[in-house]
Amino acid sequence: MPNSSTSQEQEIRPSLHLPRPITSEVPGTWAYHTMSRRVVEIARRTLVENDFSEEIIRRVQALIAEIPDEAIRLMNHTAPDADAWDEYTQPYLDQNWLTPPWFFTETYFYRRLIEATGFYEVGSGLGVDPFHYQKEQGLLTTGETIRHVAERLDEWIAGGIESEHIAALLAIDLWGNRADLSLWPADHEGEQPKDVDWQAARAYTLADDTETAVNYLSGRPGAIVDFLNDNAGLELVADLALADYLLSTAAASQVKLHLKPHPTFVSDAMIGDVLATADFLAGEEDEAVARFGARLQDHVSAGRLLLKDDAFWVSPLPMWEMPQALLQALGQSDLVISKGDANYRRLLGDREWPYTTPFAGIVSYMPVPLLALRTLKAELACGLAEEQVAHLNEEEADWLVNGRYGVIQFALPPD
Repeated sequence: MPNSSTSQEQEIRPSLHLPRPITSEVPGTWAYHTMSRRVVEIARRTLVENDFSEEIIRRVQALIAEIPDEAIRLMNHTAPDADAWDEYTQPYLDQNWLTPPWFFTETYFYRRLIEATGFYEVGSGLGVDPFHYQKEQGLLTTGETIRHVAERLDEWIAGGIESEHIAALLAIDLWGNRADLSLWPADHEGEQPKDVDWQAARAYTLADDTETAVNYLSGRPGAIVDFLNDNAGLELVADLALADYLLSTAAASQVKLHLKPHPTFVSDAMIGDVLATADFLAGEEDEAVARFGARLQDHVSAGRLLLKDDAFWVSPLPMWEMPQALLQALGQSDLVISKGDANYRRLLGDREWPYTTPFAGIVSYMPVPLLALRTLKAELACGLAEEQVAHLNEEEADWLVNGRYGVIQFALPPD
């Protein structure tokens, strides 16, 4: 729901002047490609991967026909978030899909798609995830990497808390974000990065606050850690590996996962995806993988691993418009770990920040220590050096969107 803070409630606001939002109206940009072509391909893929009724097929096809030239419109049924989306869409009702802020239109697309597939309707569509096939394949096609991670977990948990192991798991968790099923469908051979050389990948980390973040966390045994989760599949396994290590070694006393309440951005994880992933791992023949899954199940049962969702995470709002209840919940944390590109875009308000703007300056509105793990898949960045940007622009035109580069950025709240 939209933020309705009272004067007595804590408000968070950016301290820097806000640049203009990124839009999708410039041909040749990734945002334009996404809103004119990619989302249409994603909608068409759901028709192939699901046994939808004729009515749902008709609705999805009608949605596809709207993109990108028809006007933004209100939702047409009463779902739990209908009032909120009425408010979100009001400023853009006379605009097509390309002229509003990109974060709004992309989020709006996924909300319209689950409306078309009947996610909130009583009947055959209720609760059906149109992206289930992709999420399932995202696990089935990354078995070798999962086994490797599970084996390392066994060794590292047995050795107790070690800074180098936390650092390695942060690297694994960062590069697990490359496995984004909206970019690389799980069954498209040669496209999705199934296995990553974590050490070699560090050469592509454009900003790396690993040492500072690890020192901070290592100095707080029994910490409460909150994840703002992104993708299911391999990335979720990487999130869960870090959570398992922190809990099993008592580096953290509790880990909270903040998940999506409905399917969005193809592979974004919901509570059901976490439970299904733990069950999948626990049922594997490989002993290390099965132990990993069983530990996750135990963490959930014991209340050490908490699974939360909130409508904010599927809204088009920037992070500084977070509802008070959610802000207060995050305020109990010792560390918030923001995962992935969409959460990073939300942290930056999906705006045209100069790429050299310090990360800590932008997110100074956050009242808790923040660690962002993000591989670049959108045309925004911050915290980079001028010479880095110049070199990348000269050597690799698509460096902002190809998922090859990443950042590990840490910020403490201002004093």
